[in-house]
Amino acid sequence: MGAGALLRSRAALYALRSASASRFEQRVKQSPLFIVFEGIDGSGTTTQSKRLFERLQEGGHDVVLTREPGGTPLAERIRDLVLDPDAGDVDHRTELLLYGASRRQHVTELIAPSLALGKPVISDRYAASTVAYQGIGRGLGVDLANAVNDIAVANTTPDLTICLDVPVDVSLQRRHRRGGPQDRLEKAGSPLQQAVRQAFLDMSIASQDWFLIDAVTTTDAIHDKIWTHLHERFVAFPFRK
Repeated sequence: MGAGALLRSRAALYALRSASASRFEQRVKQSPLFIVFEGIDGSGTTTQSKRLFERLQEGGHDVVLTREPGGTPLAERIRDLVLDPDAGDVDHRTELLLYGASRRQHVTELIAPSLALGKPVISDRYAASTVAYQGIGRGLGVDLANAVNDIAVANTTPDLTICLDVPVDVSLQRRHRRGGPQDRLEKAGSPLQQAVRQAFLDMSIASQDWFLIDAVTTTDAIHDKIWTHLHERFVAFPFRK
């Protein structure tokens, strides 16, 4: 079985472990939503997660915005370690386990408690990034990435993953315009980013719980697509009482 086929077969198990294929048919959502943004570096996940958060806040909604790696004091310290461009030759399995440790703390300290309090959560990246970057990009395999994710996330899985897709050359152009130092994964180069992009595309195709967007357009246009899709998918959006 090829890497793409393996990813597609495993993605259905990872990608939110739906109880049924119709989980995301239009319905009234009673529990708070957990929305995740994914995509390669430079795709706009940080910009769009913040944009959605701000719009919901302006509407009077008590929403949590977070990111991975990070989101809590300990998880942010792990982020500094794992992304440090001066960290040297970090073993890929060490990298995977550090991401898993950061995510576990993030889930138990912030994400799960927020959802339990009825607060919707928006996260800039989550467990799918580990599948894409470490499982596929680093060549550790989807099964190993999923095994770490299973420990880290338990049953705290996203209701919707919004995947922002851009070609690798567009990603590079955006990061050059942004300036500043590159982290370890950004410095890994185009081959890693290309593999990661394909992994995200495969997961988007494999799961109804993903929404794939062509992100080679304006920030406003992308946000409008996201806002429209959320209204179409969730009758009660944005969290009306």
